[in-house]
Amino acid sequence: MADRIAVNDLRRHAISTETAVRTSVERVLNSGWYVLGQEVEAFEREFSDYCGVGHCVGVASGTDAIELGLRALGVGRGSRVATVANAGCYTTTALMALGAEPVFVDVDRDAKLMDLGHLKQILSEAALDAVVVTHLFGLLHDMESILDLTARAGVPVFEDCAQAHGARRGGRHAGSFGAAAGFSFYPTKNLGAVGDGGAVVTGSADVAGQVRRLRQYGWESRYRVGVSGGRNSRLDEVQAAVLRAKLPLLDGWNRRRRDIAARYTREIHDPRVRCPAVHGEEYVAHLYVVVTEDREALRAHLAEAAVMTDVHYPVPDHRQPVLTGAGGPVAALPVTDELSASIVTLPCYPELSDEEVTRVIAHVNAW
Repeated sequence: MADRIAVNDLRRHAISTETAVRTSVERVLNSGWYVLGQEVEAFEREFSDYCGVGHCVGVASGTDAIELGLRALGVGRGSRVATVANAGCYTTTALMALGAEPVFVDVDRDAKLMDLGHLKQILSEAALDAVVVTHLFGLLHDMESILDLTARAGVPVFEDCAQAHGARRGGRHAGSFGAAAGFSFYPTKNLGAVGDGGAVVTGSADVAGQVRRLRQYGWESRYRVGVSGGRNSRLDEVQAAVLRAKLPLLDGWNRRRRDIAARYTREIHDPRVRCPAVHGEEYVAHLYVVVTEDREALRAHLAEAAVMTDVHYPVPDHRQPVLTGAGGPVAALPVTDELSASIVTLPCYPELSDEEVTRVIAHVNAW
């Protein structure tokens, strides 16, 4: 049997970046300073410059970035926040931690992003305190249209950029459109650390200052807690140093991901498999997700050919037991439900060889 093709292969990624990563880690070890030091400060400057915003605050994870970023925007207990339900429950988890109420918006069947018509309807029905826009699978949403709707309602927008590092529209990067944005640096991300990590980016000095306080116990100054809702959520020096080493390589990796995705879309011809559109720089192909009515048959066929697949994500937020267990009404999200039953993720990462991409295409078409 041919060699197994993984959905993602972090070992290959580690080999390709080994020298730069080892040098970065050794620099931290030799410094004797491991938390909130020069590496974090340098990465925050470099990443904020990359995103085209004034401020970046490193935190411990992408989910913390959502929670602390929203808290800095004034979201708290009783707040109503619009979000999608097809993005792995990460934003919903943050909202529950804040005591806020998720208001679920259905998604567009093709883009799989927040449906603008449904968002407009929700904005017209009752007041919202914020909207979280998730750039799912690496596709940057049409932020001008989103902001046009939310500005008229006076509602701030938080961007969830966990899967969209480097995506661009009109020369602007993901994370530069909303009042603030959250990034994850989990190892599988387009820009990944060697452990957990995250960041909040924003153009507001006030929001950035609030997140800096919240990430370290709510300190106004050392050992003086002046802000409620704080915690220990700090990006450590090792992760920051690794991210600094990888950041200059991100755009090249994204181009490779986009090339692989474009080949899939152009060359997969099985009529039972619906592929995403070919996109430009607004798409960084974090995940390549197709739709089929017989998901398990396709996955079994590909597994037999040593092509691994995954499902991102099989249980939408509005059907998670943590929400449905209370016995309340389940949101009506027909497209979200349809997609959750039919999506399949194919291998897509920069280290895939052209021959492996050809194999994946051939095996899908042979189904």
